[in-house]
Amino acid sequence: MLRNTFPVCFYLLMLCLEVVFDADEVKSVSVTEGDSVTLNTDVTEVQRDDQILWVFGPQETRIAEIHRQNIHIDDSNTAFEKKLQIDNQTGSLTIRNISSEHTGLYKLTVISRGTSYKRFNVNVYTPLPAPVITSNSSNCPVSRCSLVCSAVNVSHVTLSWFKGNSLLSNISVSDLSISLSLPLEVEYQDKNTYSCVLNNPIRNQTTHLDITLLCHTCTEPPSGNIYFFIPAILLVGLAGVMYFLYRKYKRTEQKDTVETAQTEGEEVQYAETVFFKQNGQKRKPKETEEMIYSSVVT
Repeated sequence: MLRNTFPVCFYLLMLCLEVVFDADEVKSVSVTEGDSVTLNTDVTEVQRDDQILWVFGPQETRIAEIHRQNIHIDDSNTAFEKKLQIDNQTGSLTIRNISSEHTGLYKLTVISRGTSYKRFNVNVYTPLPAPVITSNSSNCPVSRCSLVCSAVNVSHVTLSWFKGNSLLSNISVSDLSISLSLPLEVEYQDKNTYSCVLNNPIRNQTTHLDITLLCHTCTEPPSGNIYFFIPAILLVGLAGVMYFLYRKYKRTEQKDTVETAQTEGEEVQYAETVFFKQNGQKRKPKETEEMIYSSVVT
């Protein structure tokens, strides 16, 4: 009797160990928000008496099921409304247009000739923005340029500076959605290639540094404050305008003086009178001029 029951007990023990082993295995799945993801059952074909059950979250809420080849999708869960699709041949589950609220643990139970389990830990990442590189130099340094690479409203990402293919520095954030920034100093005449990379486990965004655009030299006033020189600049400009008007006035006055002098100094030229003597005609004696006096009454 014991000899006949031993193989059966051994088989049941091995089956239990297999179930526990399978239950401890969790497959990690990473996907970007807005994409679709399929969780595979590895079942070749669902038989008539097979049962495929999908549950989600710590409460193990049933979201999809195949039982006796009938498909049932729970539409009462607003998080998955019109987003779930189950393959009637394999029982694999597809989540369309996935969002951050779909992040979590999915558990699969397959009841066929035996019972097997699978678990999927789905991580949904927001689309990555391109990192932005700005100059952080408020003054005019002599030889070095201060830069900052930043990314806003990100989570589960790493922000890194690269010189060619060599990592210079990085910073990471896990759960919270925050803003990241990472500084860097380079020489103005540096000819190396620099890039800032923002990445998560599935994607990355890269921005290359243009040193000639962000790190340009400038001329700094001696006192460090240009507002100190504004009154002096205005006075110099006003003096220049007044001097120009004065010179113009003097030139006009000299021109008028010269023209007047030339007008007054003109010589009057007289034509020479020539008398011709006519025959048979005598000149009359010069008549005596008569002077008339008038009495003056006092």
